[in-house]
Amino acid sequence: MYMRITYDKSVDAAYIYLKNIGPGEVDQTHICNTELSAGTISLDFDKQGILLGIEILEAGKTLPKEILDRAEIIG
Repeated sequence: MYMRITYDKSVDAAYIYLKNIGPGEVDQTHICNTELSAGTISLDFDKQGILLGIEILEAGKTLPKEILDRAEIIG
């Protein structure tokens, strides 16, 4: 099973990769209703409707600290 989590502290954004995403593989992004969350959550899908990854803005307010502590820091 593939899963990778990156975190860019400079913009407080995390990305959860459910698979290794190649260039141009994301076909559609769906922004979720964020009434229940402090941040914005976007779901990335391929052309077949398979979920590839999840972007979380304001990740510091939205994700558990343990997740961000284990994430790969990219910024």
